[in-house]
Amino acid sequence: MTRDERLGRLIAQRVVPVLRLASAGETRDAVACLHEAGFRVFEITMTTPDAIGLIGDLSASLPDSVVGAGTVLDLDAGKRCLEAGAQFLVSPCVVTGLAALAHEAGRPALIGAFTPSEVLAAHREGADIVKVFPASTGGPAYLGSLHAVFPQVRLCPTGGVGTANMRDYFNAGATLVGVGNNIVDAQALARGDRAAVITHAAGFLNI
Repeated sequence: MTRDERLGRLIAQRVVPVLRLASAGETRDAVACLHEAGFRVFEITMTTPDAIGLIGDLSASLPDSVVGAGTVLDLDAGKRCLEAGAQFLVSPCVVTGLAALAHEAGRPALIGAFTPSEVLAAHREGADIVKVFPASTGGPAYLGSLHAVFPQVRLCPTGGVGTANMRDYFNAGATLVGVGNNIVDAQALARGDRAAVITHAAGFLNI
């Protein structure tokens, strides 16, 4: 896939699971359920135990999916993620050079920002999508204000996004949204109730 094709896959799904679970095994189980629910794009955060190994394993075992790395805070981590097979890179803030690193490898980059100055800085850095984080601080109205000023910038609110407000974020101008662990029914996952986890996750895609 080309960078544009990978970017297209992210945008087409519109809801990107941002997984920050307690163990690699729990994350694998969650991804399996999300995949069955219809998801084909996954962000594995670097705060997940053995995140880089997990990204490599999932990229190899899910050839129909796009697996990316989140919470990438420096270029060294970005390089290791790309070498493991990450199909996109995500940072929670502006990391100088991260977008260029991703683009050299043919991968898109989602660069984090919150204020108008940060959004512009991320865009000028080459971000394919600007991750507005933490979105819950301003809510859909704040995202709408950013979209009004930067209509040419693709915005992805992340942090506090759920079924109750997803539609509001899209109406405010979000190109896609990042949804954290609330996309996974943790109690159902813990007791092995895959059907409940799948049904819960599918509700996000249905919106």
